[in-house]
Amino acid sequence: MTSLALCLAFLLTSQTTPDVAKFPKALTEWVPVQEKPVFEGTGGDTWDKKIRERGWILKVGGIYHLWYTGYNDALSANRFLGHATSSDGLKWTRDPANPIKTGSWVEDMCVVVKDGVYYMFAEGERDRAHLLTSTDGVAWLEKGPLDIRRTDGKPIAEGSYGTPSAWFENGVWSLLYERGDRGVWLARSKDLKTWTNVIDDPVLKMGPDVYDAEAVAINQVTKRDGWYYATYHANAQRPWKDWTTCLARSKDLIHWEKFRDNPIVQNNCSSGIFVETSEGLRLYTMHPSVRVFRQAEVKPKPSTEAK
Repeated sequence: MTSLALCLAFLLTSQTTPDVAKFPKALTEWVPVQEKPVFEGTGGDTWDKKIRERGWILKVGGIYHLWYTGYNDALSANRFLGHATSSDGLKWTRDPANPIKTGSWVEDMCVVVKDGVYYMFAEGERDRAHLLTSTDGVAWLEKGPLDIRRTDGKPIAEGSYGTPSAWFENGVWSLLYERGDRGVWLARSKDLKTWTNVIDDPVLKMGPDVYDAEAVAINQVTKRDGWYYATYHANAQRPWKDWTTCLARSKDLIHWEKFRDNPIVQNNCSSGIFVETSEGLRLYTMHPSVRVFRQAEVKPKPSTEAK
């Protein structure tokens, strides 16, 4: 084979080698744990007749905690914060104190625990990101809207800035937020008071493929083997139809590479987050109800129930 032929063969091989190898199967291949949702709106005449958008799950001291947005337009136009707990992450009990926050609009939340304090980054009314804090995850103190600035220090343009996803590392908070689901921006802060864009353009853009051609918004950032992985929800059309859960990765939170075989979960299951369990990693999708998926390579344990 000539040297030219060798070069062409190498190029063809490098271009057609699936990038799926770059994304571990443990994060990309999922199967449902059960057919029905593990948590959803009551469907009755309650404040949380329906639930919506991104909820958040953390396992603390052996107990799973779920924060979610409940609403009932017949009772109120507001969006309230609810709380539920579980011993296995599958069967949930609503907090009798629900709704645990009624003084402000709370939806699409991300919760980070640092030095014993719970930090909740959430959407408020008109999709404006705001911060709440708590010492127990139940009683929350409103800290006000996030002050996000351009790289030149001027406030970002008027409009929504929602689905705030926070990451803390080396004394710096990073915030990934969307504007009308038309792209994801990155801002950073050391004091949780003023946030400054790293660049004034989106770090995660819509498209070019159809599945996320009309909407992208990051739901969660995790770190694994030196890579940041982000779950994000996406849509192929407006008006919205059939939201999906997708995956991207980055070395610096600025330059993102999308998984070639996105979406990782379809059928209107979106706002996905990863949760570590004793049985391995789970993927929970939060909208329009909470569903749970297990890694395809992890087989479920045999049932011990009497037959």
